[in-house]
Amino acid sequence: MSERQSLKEYLKQYSQADASAWHAAGAIGAIAKACIQISYITADGALSASAGAACGTNAGGDVQKELDVRADAIIRSALTEAHVAILASEEADGPQTIDPSSRIGVAFDPLDGSSNIEVNMAVGTIFSIVPVPDDLRRTFRQSGTAQIAAGFVVYGPQTSLVLTLGKGVDIFALDRADGEFKLIRRNVRIPPDTAEFAINLSNRRHWDPVVRVFIDQCLAGEEGVLGKDFNMRWIGSLVAEAYRILTRGGLFLYPADARAGYSDGRLRLLYEAHPIAFIIEQAGGAASTGRARILDLAADTVHQRTPLIMGASDDVRFVENLYASPEPNDRAKAPLFAHRGFFRV
Repeated sequence: MSERQSLKEYLKQYSQADASAWHAAGAIGAIAKACIQISYITADGALSASAGAACGTNAGGDVQKELDVRADAIIRSALTEAHVAILASEEADGPQTIDPSSRIGVAFDPLDGSSNIEVNMAVGTIFSIVPVPDDLRRTFRQSGTAQIAAGFVVYGPQTSLVLTLGKGVDIFALDRADGEFKLIRRNVRIPPDTAEFAINLSNRRHWDPVVRVFIDQCLAGEEGVLGKDFNMRWIGSLVAEAYRILTRGGLFLYPADARAGYSDGRLRLLYEAHPIAFIIEQAGGAASTGRARILDLAADTVHQRTPLIMGASDDVRFVENLYASPEPNDRAKAPLFAHRGFFRV
């Protein structure tokens, strides 16, 4: 692994492009350094007795773990030493201005999937880097297409960094021998078709008819109109779900539903859906609400929520076509959803 290109070398090449790239490279390097520290803390597990303990709620109303707060402080500290104009975090009420002379802003989820800490499953960090417009206050009100770079780190059996600079997706792994991320995969691609989907099936009764139609057809297997057997997965950690799609293909659905607090979806647009969608599209996949491309959306508030359907492009289009149908409710009621041609491409 020592012969592989290091993240430091990789970013040095990228930083030479222009001033924004130089600032972005510095921010990515700072985040990576912070994530290495977080990876060692998460690896301590039960040895850090309070890591999985609840300690309140964050700005978005979710239960905070002690490690959520620690991860936020570690990343925030690292970024205040980099050339970053403004920060937005899941764990803070609003943006924090750091250095208005910088040309970039960073939005991040310091510890995605923290509810998995207690059961020793993968958690991670997600970040999005955007240019600063003339009005600093509008930095985090841009559409997802404005992103300069995005990435996420998965703290699992290995600590992996997934990164896009807008020209494809590369994956790095933490080499613990020298404490550096090393490049292990270049130009990752997602197959356009899949036989694997991820959704929390226990919420089926709350879904709208379109989502029920699609998932029921997946469950129908070879006998259904999709004509193939599907495997189902659900981890409940966005970074782990995205990493699986990038490494073996698949489809992930976290739709809006009828439960209180879920009518607009549950994931945050700015620091979860935007960066993950950027990565997925750069790898040849698609990311949508079902009705709109995620990257075409702009957040009105830092903690705005959204549905997210992402992964294999053909299957995302299936769901979008269902939403575009004038009769989704009739299709949901039809025996075996007999409008077979609707699902064909």
